[in-house]
Amino acid sequence: MALSQIALCSRALLKLGGTTITSFDEGTAEAEIAANLYPSVRDALLSAHPWSFATAQQRLPVLAAEPVADYAKAFQLPANFLRALSAGGNARGHGLEYRIAERRLHANTDDVVMTYIFRPAEIDFPPFFDQALITRLAAEFCIPLTESTSRAEALYRLADQEFQRAKTIDAQQETPGRIDSFSLVEVRA
Repeated sequence: MALSQIALCSRALLKLGGTTITSFDEGTAEAEIAANLYPSVRDALLSAHPWSFATAQQRLPVLAAEPVADYAKAFQLPANFLRALSAGGNARGHGLEYRIAERRLHANTDDVVMTYIFRPAEIDFPPFFDQALITRLAAEFCIPLTESTSRAEALYRLADQEFQRAKTIDAQQETPGRIDSFSLVEVRA
């Protein structure tokens, strides 16, 4: 089931025993806290792991302005960019030396393909990520709404467990890595 921003925040509020919200603008303490904390908590959780559902590759457009030093070219990062995973040239998504500065990628090449974490729409979050986010939101909402540090600590521990569970599920959605060429393996053959 795809959940909206409001539904995710409402479920987090329910975990706290709070009242659900129907809008970030409804004027309640719950709505104000959710509106202020949700975007940063969501982006932090998305950035914390290379989630398969939030990973993309894109060829970056070169910018006219050159970097001041160290690299020859600057490239525009995607609008929904959260974190770089790797960059490459010549239709490869890795292997390039680069630096990100001032929301631009700097490199010594004419062509960059970047593998990165982006911000997907909430309806595209898989259920395992929804649960990790809801639990993390509940932990973040706890102190402002309940002023209970012991309850917040318990929720943070639960959020860490949900995060680990979500990472495990996400990691099972691709072919496991293998060693293609390694001298110790080749000796055994």
